[in-house]
Amino acid sequence: EVQLVESGGGLVQAGGSLRLSCAASGFTFDDYAIGWFRQAPGKEREGVSCISGSDGSTYYVDSVKGRFTISSDNAKNTVYLQMNSLKPEDTAVYYCAAVGARLLRLWVHSDEYDYWGQGTQVTVSS
Repeated sequence: EVQLVESGGGLVQAGGSLRLSCAASGFTFDDYAIGWFRQAPGKEREGVSCISGSDGSTYYVDSVKGRFTISSDNAKNTVYLQMNSLKPEDTAVYYCAAVGARLLRLWVHSDEYDYWGQGTQVTVSS
């Protein structure tokens, strides 16, 4: 059974940091890329970052470049999203998802992803 389980969300003040984790199981990690998406109330789901399970290449949406860092521990099949200098506009439910490695160039397109976690709430207060 494929599972993606997020953790690490919470409430933080603007300027603070959080680290999200995504524990993956039930599929071959190297054959997929893991993306982080977020969805704020009334807004569409947005691709935030993605990392290749095979070569570790990383991708970011412009709004988080320089503030967020994605990384992976392939031995643990876990992907992390370190979020620094958080802003109120980062408030959203954050999801991790898995997409086949051959579709990595389409990482921002949520429709391409095969598996999704349940989400974790991140709230940044001003």
